[in-house]
Amino acid sequence: MFQSTKQKNEMILYIIRSNLHSKLADLCFELKKSGENMSTLDATRAELALAILFLNKAEARDKICRAIQYGSKYLSNGEPGTAQNVDKTTSLARKVFRLFKFVNDLHALISPTPQGTPLPIVALGKSKNALMSTFLFLDQFIWLQRTGIYKNKEGAELIGKISLYCWMAGSTCTSLIELAELGRLSASMKKIEKKLNNTDKYQNEEYLLKLKKANHRTLALVKAVMDLGVAAGLLQLAPNKLTPRVVGGLGFLSSLISCYQLLPSPPKTKTP
Repeated sequence: MFQSTKQKNEMILYIIRSNLHSKLADLCFELKKSGENMSTLDATRAELALAILFLNKAEARDKICRAIQYGSKYLSNGEPGTAQNVDKTTSLARKVFRLFKFVNDLHALISPTPQGTPLPIVALGKSKNALMSTFLFLDQFIWLQRTGIYKNKEGAELIGKISLYCWMAGSTCTSLIELAELGRLSASMKKIEKKLNNTDKYQNEEYLLKLKKANHRTLALVKAVMDLGVAAGLLQLAPNKLTPRVVGGLGFLSSLISCYQLLPSPPKTKTP
């Protein structure tokens, strides 16, 4: 596709400088497709361009910091030391990433839902948006207290507990939504199987699309259940079972799943 090394280098530079993420992703994958004619340096540049696309997302940086935070919590197991210091400082740093983030769920709360969505799922979705928006809004007061702007320590602790309960309830709603959506997908996949009779279902595009959605929903369900455990652990609802190490492990795995979900997806192949 690229006729000279100079052209390839120019395209790579354009990728790195571009602010249009969709264009960046398209060009990155075009570079990877021409792998036979690419040098090791060109391939490395293409991979770095994908990393830039990922790291340019504030959400991605937050989830990386979250993985560091809960990984440190797992290592410290609640004991004083370097790992616990990393846990505390990273937790405070993450709160800056989440300033005014409650607006996202607030917008989703007042936005119309897709037509055909069952009423129970709509109700759960709106409840989740309200709870997560409240959690993120109240969480800002914890940052204000830790930085010394908000002086009422007891008030901040109460607000912190309320925010964690909102997060736990929001994660519960997310889990129920994913279970319901998986049930709907399973029913539609069975209908497709009946239509296909003895035909190989894995050759059917509609079935494969449903299967892909089901896999994504399953991963989201696992993450929501892990977040539910983290919230319960931070609230010390079951201190004997949800120890700092267990909470740290759940939070770390949940963060890795979030990072995976934020990875740039390859563009759809264009048929001639």
